[in-house]
Order: sequence, then C-alpha cells, then structure tokens
Amino acid sequence: MEMSLNVIVAVVVALLLLLTCHGQEQRLLVPMTLVRNASALHAFCLDGSLPAYHIHRGFGAGKNNWLLQFEGGGWCNSLQSCLERAKTRRGSTSLMSKYEVFSGILSNNASLNPDFYNWNRVKLRYCDGASFAGDSKFQNETSLIYFRGQKIWEAIILDLLPKGLGSARKALLSGCSAGGLASFLHCDNFTNYLPKNASVKCLGDAGFFLDEKDISLNHTMRTFYTNLVSLQGVEQNLDTNCTSSLNTPQLCFFPQYALKFITTPFFILNTAYDTFQFHNILVPNSADPDGHWNRCKQDLAACDASQIETLQGFRRDMLLALRGFLKDSESGGMFINSCFAHCQSESQDTWFGVDAPRIHNKTIAEAVGDWYFSRRVSKEIDCAYPCDSTCHNLIPSTQIVQVPDKNQSLLKRQSASLKLLQILGCLVAF
Repeated sequence: MEMSLNVIVAVVVALLLLLTCHGQEQRLLVPMTLVRNASALHAFCLDGSLPAYHIHRGFGAGKNNWLLQFEGGGWCNSLQSCLERAKTRRGSTSLMSKYEVFSGILSNNASLNPDFYNWNRVKLRYCDGASFAGDSKFQNETSLIYFRGQKIWEAIILDLLPKGLGSARKALLSGCSAGGLASFLHCDNFTNYLPKNASVKCLGDAGFFLDEKDISLNHTMRTFYTNLVSLQGVEQNLDTNCTSSLNTPQLCFFPQYALKFITTPFFILNTAYDTFQFHNILVPNSADPDGHWNRCKQDLAACDASQIETLQGFRRDMLLALRGFLKDSESGGMFINSCFAHCQSESQDTWFGVDAPRIHNKTIAEAVGDWYFSRRVSKEIDCAYPCDSTCHNLIPSTQIVQVPDKNQSLLKRQSASLKLLQILGCLVAF
C-alpha cells in the first residue's frame, strides 16, 4: 500500500512539473533593449522615443544563426492619425510593454520550433507606422512627429552587427502583418549587411497585401498606401527597379509589384482569406455604409452565397498575383492556406501546435523549415474554403468537407506523437 501511494505521489509530482515546465516554455518573456545611439542616426519613433528590440540568445549549433522578426501593427497615413498613434504603444517605445512573449517561430523549445529554437531570435518593435520604411518628419508651432522607420531599421541592424549578427552563418528576416510587409521591403537590403557566404533568406507572414478594388469598386487600399508613402517619405526607400518600372511608383509598397525584383530567397506565408484584408481592403466600412456585410464579417455561417463567391474571388485574385512567383521562383517558398486568420508564425497554435493548420498534412513550421534548409520544394497552396478542417477559425462543422477517416486517423496519431515530443522536450529543458 505504501509503495502504491509513493508511486501515485511521484506521478502527481511529475505531472505538476510537466505542467509547470510546459507553461514556462509557453511564456518565454524577453526584456526590451533600447538602441541608445539611435539619435545619432536620427532614428526615432513617432513621438521621439528611442527604437527598441528584444533579443534571446542562440546556443549550441544555432549560436551563429539569426532570426529577426518585424513586429506588425497597421499604419498611419495622415498627420492626424499619426499624431494619435504617437500617443500609443504603436508610436512610442515608452508606452510599450517592456517584456515580450516569444512563441511560435520565436520559441526556444525544440519541440515547439524545431528548426529555429536555438538561433539568436530578435523581435524588432514597431513604432513608426510605415513598415520601417519612412524617412521624413513634420514640425509646426505645436507638433513634432518623426517618420523615421528606415532609420530605425538601420539603427537596429547596426546595433546588432557587433553583437554577432555581423558574423552570421545563417539568417532569416521575417515579420507579421505590417511587419510581414517590412520583410518584403527590406529583404535585399538585409542581405547587404551580412557576410557574403552567409545563407540569408526572408519570410513575410500575412504581409502580402493586395492592390484590390473593394466591393464598391474603389481602390481604398491603394489610396491609403499612396497617402502613407507621400506623408512619410517612403518612395525614396522603395526598390528603384520597381519604382522605375511603374507609372505610379508608390505602388511598389504593395508586395505584388515589388516581389519580382527581390533577389533574396523569399517565403510567402498568407491565408487566401486574410481577415485583415477581408475587413479593410475587400469590405472596408466605407464600401458598406449600410452594414450588409456586418454579420458575415463576424460569423462565416452568416455569409450568403453571393458573399462567399466574393470571398472566393478575392482568393482567386491573390493566387493570380502569386502565379509568376509560383511558376518562376526556384528559390522561393509559399504556404497559402484557406483559413480566415491573420498572422500565423508567432502563435504556437498555428506555427507548430498539435492542432496546427496543415496543407498536404504539413504544418507551417515544417513547410518553412523544408524551404529554408532546402530539404524539399515547399510551395503549398490549399484548396478553397470550406475544405480545410485544420483551420483555426469559426466555421460551422456542417460546412466543412470532412477529411476521410483514414487521414483523420493519421492526423490523430501524428498529433499524439508531436505531443509526446513536446513533453520529452519539456523534460529535457527542466
């Protein structure tokens, strides 16, 4: 009886340790580092505060490899909106959280981030409102606002070079949303800072914003970006090969026009039904003044057949914009799934969780790793909504085409195996 009690106690303690360990692994908190000498480069956030980043050091075989992740968070394209933004965490490092949770592609757990867990991982804080691309300022008798995203990018890189980035063997520049767009804008420039023999690649997560007409046939996003580029002095920092090829050079802020001029290997991670683009590019409030789309935006089950067809049209246009890249880019990769989501690399559940989204039974982490390390060709395009049952969005089960029993059984076995690996990884770390 005493032996059995001891065994039970031991099992309970082990489980508690596992739960504690797993919680700690999920909550890797990394402190902020201010770029103290940024003022010498005139690199300031909108409100004049210093730029910042968070860094978690690599170890073992990954100590000379670097992953830089641009933070996202929308944009401001008018003096009024930028002045308001400057008073928030989106425009001032003094108002930001001083610790950031590193998860997903930033995790240091091999069972949660198998290819990049031991790299030097850096998160670049976003405080300029133009995807780290502006270089201007506005000043009058009452206000001073800095549009120095390009300088912020340069200041952070220069701060990291002597800390080991300058001798990197492998490097990946990535980002989410407005940060994903920044990856497109700065990819080739990033390569120029690193050793010639380094393996340098880039990834844009939810950053492939389309130059698409909204449902009222207006170019709402094109107008927004044009105003942003003009206000913040972005055009001078856009790819010159792209700007010289278009009658409207500001359009090079859209990745679909800049992509063919990027020479560094690039991976595009996006959903074909990106929720930000659905709500702000395809169906902005200005295009739906009577709110006919309100219920559909909140619940896909409420979308009528005509609305679903409009969403399918958006997917078709995205795939059309990517067709050249899919066909012609030998070094490129992609994961275009059919989930209603926005940003999938920083969330553990979507990056490499047991129930993570998959295409052809491959998670996002596996697809990115296969591409980066050239293990196999990695260009994955999902079937159209509502066929994908692995998505993390609220889709009524009656509208989902169920995976055949054989595949479901395989997914369950793989999920169980992955869970076991996560537990073992947690034990080792503990």
